[in-house]
Amino acid sequence: MILVVGGAGYIGSHIVKELIKSTKVVIFDNLSTGHGWAVDNNAIFIQGDLGKEEDLEKVFSTYSIDAVMHFAANSLVEESVINPWKYYENNVAATLTLLKIMMKYGVKNFIFSSTAAIYGIPKEDFLTEQSLTNPINPYGRSKLIIEQILEDFSQAYGMRYVVLRYFNAAGAHESSLIGESHDPETHLIPIILQHLLGKREKVLVFGSDYNTRDGTCIRDYIHVTDLAHAHILSLNALLTGKKQTATYNLGNGTGYSVKEVIEACEAVTGRQATIEYVERRMGDPSQLIASSEKINRELGWKAKIKLPEIIESAWSWHKKMVGLEKENSLEHADWFVIKNRDRYL
Repeated sequence: MILVVGGAGYIGSHIVKELIKSTKVVIFDNLSTGHGWAVDNNAIFIQGDLGKEEDLEKVFSTYSIDAVMHFAANSLVEESVINPWKYYENNVAATLTLLKIMMKYGVKNFIFSSTAAIYGIPKEDFLTEQSLTNPINPYGRSKLIIEQILEDFSQAYGMRYVVLRYFNAAGAHESSLIGESHDPETHLIPIILQHLLGKREKVLVFGSDYNTRDGTCIRDYIHVTDLAHAHILSLNALLTGKKQTATYNLGNGTGYSVKEVIEACEAVTGRQATIEYVERRMGDPSQLIASSEKINRELGWKAKIKLPEIIESAWSWHKKMVGLEKENSLEHADWFVIKNRDRYL
């Protein structure tokens, strides 16, 4: 049985969709940023707080957990600068609580959701796992701290782990039942699509004078389902003993500029965006592109879904959500909980 911490969130819910095809899953989430509608009916759902030992004790004492996947982190860079205490409390202290309970119950297989933010502002065009880690905000630092803790715990306690450093996860599940929904939304593709659906007045582009091919930032986008497949391969590597510890970058290996992403969204939707160029955001690297050669070589994983298909899946999801909101005159989360009330009482 696999415990997915943060399994009601964007990435966690997509991982659950893949896991339930072959194993039993327990989702643990406080629904602070996750959504009731993202909870899969085929998984066991427990609402609780990661930082509370008593909540975690209930899970580990009730179910026989073979491995833990951890997605329950705060992840807004700007917020982390304004309120670092929140990020160190949740992303670091609460994760330590989780690791403590895991060790108590003899659960040593752990997959950790990390981030390209640990690299800070890199000097290299393509980032490998050996690239310098130099995070420039509390969010990135909180993730790197846990990576270092896992290394120490492996040596001291025999913890087996895989760290997966995401670049820009995007897209939605092929069923359009789950997709990317944050409040506030800070990710480029959903912001563009919300604008093209009339939910935003315009798209702000932060900086047009970077040393890139069109002056806007370049990023590496990976479909969330490709991301999920990497987690499944990593889990199998731990459970079969193929890997004791590993760290992998997850990306497509291809960079797209902000302008190119906007143009791709326009092409998929057939709609024209209104764009406003504003000043750069402090600390935005001009380019972040992943080399995922290591996980390809060791586990046989490679991203398969390219940018147009990523946007098409996201567009289907966003259109469906707009339709549900209109149909029910409610936010989708409220609509789902009302329709599934017995599960949450």
